[in-house]
Amino acid sequence: MTAKRLAFLGPPGTFSEEAALKYDSSAECLPMATITAVAAAVDAGMADQAIVPIENSLEGSVTETLDLLVHNAHPLSMYSELTLPIEHYLLAKPGTKADQVRLIFAHPQALGQCRGFIERCFPKAAIEAALSNSAAVEEMMGHDNAAAVGTRRAAEIYSAQVLAKGIQDRSPNITRFVVLAGSDHPPTGRDKTSLACGFAVEDRPGLLVGALEEFSRRAINLSKIESRPSKEKLGTYIFLMDVDGHRTDEPLAEALRAVEAKCSFFRILGSYPRYREQPA
Repeated sequence: MTAKRLAFLGPPGTFSEEAALKYDSSAECLPMATITAVAAAVDAGMADQAIVPIENSLEGSVTETLDLLVHNAHPLSMYSELTLPIEHYLLAKPGTKADQVRLIFAHPQALGQCRGFIERCFPKAAIEAALSNSAAVEEMMGHDNAAAVGTRRAAEIYSAQVLAKGIQDRSPNITRFVVLAGSDHPPTGRDKTSLACGFAVEDRPGLLVGALEEFSRRAINLSKIESRPSKEKLGTYIFLMDVDGHRTDEPLAEALRAVEAKCSFFRILGSYPRYREQPA
């Protein structure tokens, strides 16, 4: 049987790779340079599925992933989800001392999760953005008097020295990942559905409330709601929601039809099993 091809945000040594292996350790993992490229790999047939970060317990939503789900001309569906505990390390070239660090490489999400530590311990260090946690370590290894926020596995891959561990501002630090595919997951009986909707530019009071009432009057739990710019006009937004149930279940299917009728933009992002951590 051919192994599943699973695209992830690379290079090897990222938390996305760790999440990919947690999701399917037998998969053929394909590193890509950006979240957009990860999804494009599935769209082009290079990969069967993609895994991307979507939410962090400290920094909130990963906006690149949300915008990909909402605005991509060839949208993929959310097929599964999982969570991963995140521990950040400060890494440097062997022999580098902490008081020598003048430049720190970090992915923006990682930087946000470790901002307090860096501001306290390296207030004068310049910050350089990297495409991923692993890329930060790779770039750092080419510089003197530099450090990088990275993973333990990245330290092993690039033979970096650990200056500090557990540098995230709070623990636990959890990132939620979603698996993207050409279609969503069949019903399991313990599902959730993600959707995006927007209203006409001619806004009026009660539009959003009216849509939300379609769920409440049917006793459907709305577990999350947030907004992103519509990218069409300042002050117009797309609302993203997570609700309990599979899109094919009644009364959720009925509620979704009612919400769609109220919206100028409506997209079901996918129905998939709610993730539950397995006991050790």
